[in-house]
Amino acid sequence: MKEAVHNRAEVLIEALPYIRRFRGKTFVIKYGGHAMQSEELRESFAQEVVLLDLVGINPIIVHGGGPQITELIGKLGLKSRFVRGMRVTDPATMEAAEMVLQRINKDLVATISRQGGRAVGLSGKDGDLIRSRKMRMVVTDDNGKRSRVDIGLVGEVDRVNPELLRTLEANNFIPVIAPTGFGRDGQTYNINADVAAGEIAAALKAEKLILLSDVEGVKDKDGKLLPTLDAAEARRLIARGVIHEGMIPKVECCVEALNKGVAKTHIIDGRVKHAVLLEIFTRSGIGTEVVQRRARVSALTDTARGAERGGKANS
Repeated sequence: MKEAVHNRAEVLIEALPYIRRFRGKTFVIKYGGHAMQSEELRESFAQEVVLLDLVGINPIIVHGGGPQITELIGKLGLKSRFVRGMRVTDPATMEAAEMVLQRINKDLVATISRQGGRAVGLSGKDGDLIRSRKMRMVVTDDNGKRSRVDIGLVGEVDRVNPELLRTLEANNFIPVIAPTGFGRDGQTYNINADVAAGEIAAALKAEKLILLSDVEGVKDKDGKLLPTLDAAEARRLIARGVIHEGMIPKVECCVEALNKGVAKTHIIDGRVKHAVLLEIFTRSGIGTEVVQRRARVSALTDTARGAERGGKANS
């Protein structure tokens, strides 16, 4: 019994320097995947968000909704089609996507509020938050021929207006954002949630961008989790095919955010209860930290690398 109590105290002491370091800083968290579909994980995520807020960190949540959108459009008799992981979005699909995202947004706001947080639901169309443009998708076939593909109302972020978010932060509200935006012509566009979170983090020069996923993090060629990854190494692993499929856009999103001024980025497993707290308030973390460049350490072993990563809060 005494040992268990002691261990709990040690956890709190371990978190103290990180809380001190990040007080007053902004974390942008992309929330999606299995963490969104499990009631237990939804409640646990809301608790994490409220805890971050109570210790003086400013959390901003950007959520997805891909599986739920697929489910609804199936019920409506529509078909899902994807090009390079992007949903082909015609007007009917866009309408269904907005319905789903609005429902998810309000449910998440209510869940955070039940845990004691002051959450406010938004979309990228509120307060001119996300101005977007039609995504120009170019694909390459097996013969190396490049061609443009029209994927409909899928948007790229043209610019982010952070004024509304700063106002909410200053008044101790937690923004919860659905990833839609509008173009100069007033057209609504569906935006990848990772991309939207990365651009919002960049606009705010956030301390951290955290992407919740359904995998442990980035893995090496042997399938072993990489605790830390710098931008140059990330590009090499993508070129070699070690980082592949759905992990490519997540890693590229992290690198782009770093290039635009975000201090550090993380890809973590949202299927793990309290994954955000374990990643940012413990020395070892649980996912992959993607940084601009890593301090050189001679004879760096995997064990040493994990120890080096433990200094993430002080770097």
